[in-house]
Amino acid sequence: MTHRGASAGGASARKRSDRKQAPLAFQVDSGLAELIPDRERPRGWTLLLDGGRQSHVDLDDPLHLAFEYQRRIGHMIDLAAPAQQPLQVVHLGGGAFTLARYVAATRPRSTQQVIEIDAALVQLVRRELPLDPQARIRVRAIDARAGLGKIRDGCADLVIADVFSGARTPAHLTSAEFLAEVRRVLKSGGQYIANLADGPPLTHLRGQIATAATLFPELALAADPTVWRGKRFGNAVLLASDLPLAVAELTRRVATDPHPGRLEHGRVLADFTGGAAAVTDEGAKPAPEPPPSAFT
Repeated sequence: MTHRGASAGGASARKRSDRKQAPLAFQVDSGLAELIPDRERPRGWTLLLDGGRQSHVDLDDPLHLAFEYQRRIGHMIDLAAPAQQPLQVVHLGGGAFTLARYVAATRPRSTQQVIEIDAALVQLVRRELPLDPQARIRVRAIDARAGLGKIRDGCADLVIADVFSGARTPAHLTSAEFLAEVRRVLKSGGQYIANLADGPPLTHLRGQIATAATLFPELALAADPTVWRGKRFGNAVLLASDLPLAVAELTRRVATDPHPGRLEHGRVLADFTGGAAAVTDEGAKPAPEPPPSAFT
């Protein structure tokens, strides 16, 4: 991805962001939210929830994606359609709206809907890290699956899921029934991108791939090589569609990123599941709890 400066918001946004001599702390619905100023970026902030890093935003440069999993999602967004082409995007999980800002900057005139259950967090981010008023971003404070159920059929080019509650993906967002709703909302050729997290022995990750395979014929997964080998807990980004993916170019971008990763697809990815069963609502469980070392 190319990183270039871009103004995000007007004078009022700049005035608010300049109040960054010290960290800010606020109680929100999901816990304690903290905004930590970035020492290297004058208008950069990191959002923490109960001490865990949740998002990073640079109000001067929405193209800057600081977290490695977000960079991999950025590559997927870039390859989802020709450059600059506006897209209809649904974001499940909002955080600091980092990915919505990225889409608005790279694909002007895109129409986006952010679904974030934490209403107090939404208000905090809108106030302290304002969105570009020209961006076509609508934010709804509602549960991700409930909000998805209110979206009409076949309207989205992308559905991006980055939902965590207490550092774990909620159980009702891990099932085949949930993915059937995602598939319903997507246009033909639309793509589903999901930020997953797991650690050794990668049981949750294998189950999520097996579940996605029941709804989508084309899958790819990007992760750090140490996560692939089951050496540590970490993020893995799933990409799914009903049409072929830009696997060769995505593989190159993931491998040559400043945070190099590995992309797998096809038979290798199918073999990785090891015969794991698809997850249904009846047996769904939250993603595993990350170890304390995951936050250090």
